[in-house]
Amino acid sequence: MTNPMDREAVAEPLNPLGFDGIEFIEFATSKPQALGEVLERMGFRPIARHRSREVELYRQGSMNIIVNAQPADVPRTVQPVERPILSAFAVRVRSAESAFRRALDLGAWDIPVRALAMELNIPAIHGVGESLIYFVDRYEDFSIYDIDFRAIPNVDPNPPAVGGLHFFGLVQYVGADRTADWVEFYSQIFGFAPLPDTVRFGIMPKGLLLQSPCRNFYLQLIEPDDTARYAPADEHLQRIGFGTPDVLGTVALLEKRGVEFLASEKVRSSERGALTKPCLGSVMFELVHDDSDATLARR
Repeated sequence: MTNPMDREAVAEPLNPLGFDGIEFIEFATSKPQALGEVLERMGFRPIARHRSREVELYRQGSMNIIVNAQPADVPRTVQPVERPILSAFAVRVRSAESAFRRALDLGAWDIPVRALAMELNIPAIHGVGESLIYFVDRYEDFSIYDIDFRAIPNVDPNPPAVGGLHFFGLVQYVGADRTADWVEFYSQIFGFAPLPDTVRFGIMPKGLLLQSPCRNFYLQLIEPDDTARYAPADEHLQRIGFGTPDVLGTVALLEKRGVEFLASEKVRSSERGALTKPCLGSVMFELVHDDSDATLARR
């Protein structure tokens, strides 16, 4: 992904939903322990388990990651398989119900209610592929985890972030000539705004960048290479981008924890960014230089 040195030059986007960053990002997998080991090497800690589902909450600093091993009970959503899949993300908004209704009015597809008795119903729409996008408005004094999760005994519920890591963005692979469709989707519903090609973060040069209306989270839309434009390809969330004020320092900390980073002629860790080697067949993380502490200050 790519770092905004000239953010002031970008027009202030509208924020129709009161968008306030990302509450959580979810993986679906039938091998939750294997994925948990990967997340722990990255600095996350399991802090809570769902009361009635095979779901676990991992956290570090301001970031929450859900590991979902529950067999899918809603059609057209991700079925956990051995290879972990980025299956959902939750956006913080002023009013979850209002955001949900606005999204439906603009043509988004809702998903059936799947909350059981005594569980919190979090409204959601379909995202790319079989993924979901949740709307969360309980994240300050009272959070969604207070109802649906049980804390793991004797575990710090707020483990510190390694190297100041925080959510920076998501990379989404899209089909050939589909970028404009997704720009319309994210801009109309959430207020994301495309950035000029001159604005780049990290070490990965491809794709169109969209900036969230709260200006602290980004989406990167990547179409297939010219050689693969006509090959069948699914659209999906591909990887998470983490911001850190010191990329090389954070790389060194993570390497001591057993994390391996790509090093080749095309991709190499630098002060701008770094990319981890794939684990479990699909899981990669990107580090991006970002001095912003807006996300960290929220918790």
